[in-house]
Amino acid sequence: MDIRRTILWMILTFSLLLLWNNWQTYNGKPSLFSPGQSAQVADPAAQDPQQADASVPSAAVAPTAPAAVSTVPGEPAAAVAQSEQVEVNTDVLHLVFDTQGAQLVKAELPRYATPSNGNEPFTLLDRRAGYTYVAQTGVVGAPAGVSWPTHLTPFRFAGQQEQGGRTNVVFEAEAGDVRVVKTYSIAPGSYDILVRHEIHNLGGAPIQPSLYLQLERDGNEPAGGSTFYSTFYGPAIYSAEDKYQKISFSDLDKGKTSYTRSADNGWVGMVQHYFASAWVPPQGVQRHNEALRIGDNLYAIRTLAGAGSVEPGQAVTVDANLWVGPQDQQAMGDLAPGLELVVDYGWLTIIAKPVFKLMTWLHTLLGNWGWTIVALTVLIKLAFYPLSAASYRSMARMKKFTPRMQALREKYGDDKAKMNQAMMELYRNEKINPLGGCLPMLVQIPVFIALYWVLLGSVEMRGAPWILWIHDLSIRDPWFILPAVMMATMFLQIKLNPTPPDPMQARIMMLMPLVFGGMMFFFPAGLVLYWVVNNILSIAQQRFVMHQIDKADAAANR
Repeated sequence: MDIRRTILWMILTFSLLLLWNNWQTYNGKPSLFSPGQSAQVADPAAQDPQQADASVPSAAVAPTAPAAVSTVPGEPAAAVAQSEQVEVNTDVLHLVFDTQGAQLVKAELPRYATPSNGNEPFTLLDRRAGYTYVAQTGVVGAPAGVSWPTHLTPFRFAGQQEQGGRTNVVFEAEAGDVRVVKTYSIAPGSYDILVRHEIHNLGGAPIQPSLYLQLERDGNEPAGGSTFYSTFYGPAIYSAEDKYQKISFSDLDKGKTSYTRSADNGWVGMVQHYFASAWVPPQGVQRHNEALRIGDNLYAIRTLAGAGSVEPGQAVTVDANLWVGPQDQQAMGDLAPGLELVVDYGWLTIIAKPVFKLMTWLHTLLGNWGWTIVALTVLIKLAFYPLSAASYRSMARMKKFTPRMQALREKYGDDKAKMNQAMMELYRNEKINPLGGCLPMLVQIPVFIALYWVLLGSVEMRGAPWILWIHDLSIRDPWFILPAVMMATMFLQIKLNPTPPDPMQARIMMLMPLVFGGMMFFFPAGLVLYWVVNNILSIAQQRFVMHQIDKADAAANR
């Protein structure tokens, strides 16, 4: 019984710690578990930031300024001509390009609504007051004192063409005897943008240019998050050698980062809950990756690769893919190996991925993500039925001997040693395993945690309705009906289980529904739906097992 008391205290302590942590983050204080995610970005004057590669220009552009100032290292500051914007729309993307550097400065996703306003499309990339998140490219490697077209160079919009069902948006610029033609090729129904760079040598000597692909964004937490659970947002890198690596903004502030800096494969990206952007360069070409802070609350992740030698009058073409959109695991995995890992399940990936595949298959049959969660929970309960039944039989046996345990407690009073000895003798004589009800449940915990992360990280839940008042499974229940049902089912489960002989243990058990139910009031409805269905199925199974035991006992006593 001391073991059970210890387990209960551990559960209660951890639950209270989670509640305290969530209260801290709710009031704007650093999280106990992920301070880099909830804390504000530190003052750069007090830090030793990692410096940018001197070959790549870095500039923070004021959102309302008509012109920016180039800060290419080694060159005098020069005013950049006023830019113009070019809009392109498909069924899944509304894009805005800026002729300054031919940057992608805005990307709206019309199939996903803004959390605060369901009538407005979600904006992933943008450059506005208080928000910076853009995609940039440029050509570097010019001799000292010379600059080639970069993301700070004025480009000319060369037109928009329809070819093979795709929309091609063409920009061109010339600087330092190098002409760059940048073409964004966009297909309907796709969040994958093909970006082609044609680098022309207009000079009289061979050149060896390098192309950089960069994502630049501020360190502000994305809108629509929750203070009661934390998800990663920030730069990420993937390589075949070191796999998926996340880089926190706080580590960039401190200049303490560890990631793959050189590879000939993989991708670089920016990740947040449900959405991501990523550059996928040509595979098999050696490149240099870099994540760094480039200004006050402004960061960049980029990859830089040589484009080979270009003779006078010749040109070289370099293609890359830019993903801007939801974390669609199937489509992202098809685009590049490891890109689907932006949906990060951590050490439970080996369990979570099959669970997600099963869930998507069920959705093809049912067509509703709410009923998919219900069906998935039923299948998982069926898979673990033998373990759960063993646990319930053990608890039912314990409940049968609860009066004798209580009598032993009253008999020995405060003499813990004699009471525990008597308890052990009772267990031995009656062949009771005090942990028999706990061990089968522990085996199931990794699967349930994996399912939790699958439901929390699946963009498919975003905006997905279930029934009646549940219009979005990714946000909390607006009427708190599901959390209330969950608390009620937890209380009923506790009543079905044997009452601990220790009054303190009994009080802790009665607090559990309040603690966990209170937390669920702020969790997405899809997660709470899973717990409610799981609790109802557990109660039904427990009642069935207990009924079987009662029938067997009645038959034995005839």
